[in-house]
Amino acid sequence: MNQNAASVSNGTTAKPTVASASKGSVLPWIGAFLKPYRAKVVAAIIFLFIGSLAWLSLGQGVRLMVDEGFLKDNGSRLNEIILLVIAITALSSSAIFCRFYLMTWLGERVSADIRLKVYDHLLKLSPGFYAKLRTGEVISRFTADSTLLQSVVGSSLSMMLRASVTVIGGIVMMTITSIKMTGLVLLAVPMVLGPIFFFGRKVRDLSRKSQDKVGDLGAYVDETLHEIHTVQAYSHEDKDRELFSHRVEAVMDAAKGRIKYRSILISLVMFLSILAIALVTWVGAHDVMSGAISAGELSAFMFYAVMVAGSVATISEVIGEIQRAAGASERLIELIETPIDIPVVVNPDTLRAPVRGELELKQVRFSYSNMSDHRTEPDGAGANSLELENSFEQINSPEPIDDSLERVESRDEGEVIRGLNIHITPGERVALVGASGAGKSTLFELLQRFYVLNSGSIELDGVDIAKLSPQTLRQQYALVPQESVIFATSVLENVRYGRIDASEEAVKQACIAAKADEFIREFPDGYQTYLGERGVRLSGGQKQRIAIARAILADRPILLLDEATSALDAVSEHKVKQALDSLMTGKTTLIIAHRLATVINADRILVLDKGQIVGSGTHGELMQSSELYREFASLQLLTDEGQLQE
Repeated sequence: MNQNAASVSNGTTAKPTVASASKGSVLPWIGAFLKPYRAKVVAAIIFLFIGSLAWLSLGQGVRLMVDEGFLKDNGSRLNEIILLVIAITALSSSAIFCRFYLMTWLGERVSADIRLKVYDHLLKLSPGFYAKLRTGEVISRFTADSTLLQSVVGSSLSMMLRASVTVIGGIVMMTITSIKMTGLVLLAVPMVLGPIFFFGRKVRDLSRKSQDKVGDLGAYVDETLHEIHTVQAYSHEDKDRELFSHRVEAVMDAAKGRIKYRSILISLVMFLSILAIALVTWVGAHDVMSGAISAGELSAFMFYAVMVAGSVATISEVIGEIQRAAGASERLIELIETPIDIPVVVNPDTLRAPVRGELELKQVRFSYSNMSDHRTEPDGAGANSLELENSFEQINSPEPIDDSLERVESRDEGEVIRGLNIHITPGERVALVGASGAGKSTLFELLQRFYVLNSGSIELDGVDIAKLSPQTLRQQYALVPQESVIFATSVLENVRYGRIDASEEAVKQACIAAKADEFIREFPDGYQTYLGERGVRLSGGQKQRIAIARAILADRPILLLDEATSALDAVSEHKVKQALDSLMTGKTTLIIAHRLATVINADRILVLDKGQIVGSGTHGELMQSSELYREFASLQLLTDEGQLQE
């Protein structure tokens, strides 16, 4: 928050970077998620101790069977000992059930809580963050990393704790049995622990690199499958297979080192453990022959030694998984600790109801110079007249251009919005006209406060939007983008996205107003029809009408229309314009205009060029006063004339 506050005071925008997680912060971070379930954690630990101690007590059963059963040829005593062993085994098995259930539940619960926390934080980050970090990478961290953490908390961590208790308890019982042989075993401990610590660190670092490569792989798959139409249309499959193959091999290369070091770790620990046991057994056998200890005591000691060796081997195997989870946790911590790039006001102001929709921009300046070039909007410096004409031809072509070009073209480090002063009265219809890169889409995003201004202010009904909570501010806008956003759900839920508490009848009325009901009723399932990912089952015009219905249903005081009728045919466009005219009544409306027919009906037209207003007025006034607008209008009229001739 302090960084964000500083960014406001010095007039810069917060940079959407991913925070770096320190390795020492992983365990406390996981512990914070376990804290609400401390009772279950304590119960799991208690059952863990019960199970481990019960298994350790079996060593005494082995000693009794050898010394008091086999060697003394006492059948009744042997029967008693066997029953005792069975009882201990039943107790241990019951404790194992309880421990396994609780630890597995904790793993699932912690993973779910982490996902909830990460998702909650991701929803607070601005679109600029996602333009910098690929969505597939975020999804990889969100799913694969949290799943890995779940398996470790629910299984591997439990195994390691149980093995650790067994090692400590086994050494204690070994000491009680024979101090001499225990001392020999302890001499071998540093030889076993050394590889664990050395190779464990290697595994952790390589696991992090491996997870990063998997994230890159997921991002590429996400991108190609989402754009499969373009991939296949351009016969790009072979090249994508090649690029995907390179990424798969990169994942494999990153995994090779981790696999190698983990394999070395497990084999070394097993070899050193068995070697130590063999040497101690040799010494113990000579002690039995000399009468220093009994055969039962040697059997018990070897039982404990094998348990300790097995537990050490378990620790060495599990530590690789724990180190992988540590790498995954670091990636999740980085997401959660990524600073929110739009400062949140501690005590936000409120808007007086009803909101009138008066907007005022005062000396607004904005640039992306302090952010990574995840978005670009050329200021047009140095553009010659031919380039300008080409831009206008694109704007007014029969195929409407995607204004997102403002986001992907290269730009210099100058200001995108340069000292704008605009006053929009309640209910006024204002059209924004200008070449790609003039600042139109950026202005829309600044109004919704997706970025922080360099200087100046934007006021809604006299209240600085920087003093409002982002949610309160954005609830005043209904947005219809040029590229309609359709979610992978039903028609009903897509339209209801504009007002989640709306009744089905209200949704239908909005669709009727948007001229969408006529094609929705033709679907077999009507309003319950599943539209597919990104609305693949709809045409461009149908998507646009769904988006317009969503805005109609939202019924908010300010409309932001990014050429909302651009994807419609002539008949549908006429119908939807009638609906929009009704919708815009009494509402403040800003329209990014690419067609002359849109701007003629506006109360006022603002001509933008390189982030500045170079003309303002009605169509007739601008035809007289603005050379740039006349060029725009003449190109559009020529296009319209050509269409008429066709």
